[in-house]
Amino acid sequence: MDFQITNCNNFFKVKGILNKKSVSLFNDEFNNIFEKVNNLTISIQDIVSMDKYGVDAIAKLHERALAKNKKLSIIGFGCKELYDHFKTEIAA
Repeated sequence: MDFQITNCNNFFKVKGILNKKSVSLFNDEFNNIFEKVNNLTISIQDIVSMDKYGVDAIAKLHERALAKNKKLSIIGFGCKELYDHFKTEIAA
C-alpha cells in the first residue's frame, strides 16, 4: 500500500505505511507547517503500520509543536507503535 497524505484546511489524513521509505514524504509535507498554521490535526486512522522512523517523525512533529507553542492533535485508532511511544513518554 502506498503512503498518502490528503488535507483540507488544517486537517490532514495520512494513509498507508509510514516507514523509512515513506518518512521523507511525511517530513516534506509537515516541515514548515507551524509557520503557516496555529492548529493542526492529523488523522492516523488509516495508517496500516509504522516503523521506528515513522514514530520518530511524528514525535519530532509533536516536539516542534510544543517548542513553537502550537496545537497538534493526533486522532484515530491508528498504529499501536505510536501509542506505545507516547505512553512511555508520559510515564517517564
